[in-house]
Amino acid sequence: MEATARRWRERSSVLNSPNMLIFFIVICFAPPAADALRPGFAFLRARGRCTPQFWSSRREAWPRMVPQTSTISKVFGSLIYERFGSDLTLLESTARNDEESNAFGGLLKQASAALLNSYAREGYPYSSWQVKRLFIEALVSEKSALTQAKHFSTANQACN
Repeated sequence: MEATARRWRERSSVLNSPNMLIFFIVICFAPPAADALRPGFAFLRARGRCTPQFWSSRREAWPRMVPQTSTISKVFGSLIYERFGSDLTLLESTARNDEESNAFGGLLKQASAALLNSYAREGYPYSSWQVKRLFIEALVSEKSALTQAKHFSTANQACN
């Protein structure tokens, strides 16, 4: 019994020591390491429910108005055929990765997501007709394509 009491006093003296208190304070209030502040690989892409990345991941059923296999020339009209061809699908357009070097590719990616959002998300700022009209109007120059892609991207990021 006396040995048990002695061991208990030794343990409690270690826990009550000033060094242990300082150690606890340092651990709790120390700033995180620089690596901990950066997001991991899984969080590098935009995670919103309205982004092109979300639609290309197929995590949600697509609106019935525009199936995944719909070609962009059927969805946006025959003017698109000249720039993008006839066999590019809406799903493929949301999964594009050339928006950095291709203003029209970025416009197509964001416009495709915007069109899907206009059908699937109540309260989305653009109607489907507005998305189609603005997309076709922005095809006149790279500057207008970049500007309109930014507008669509902003709406897609802000959407829930």
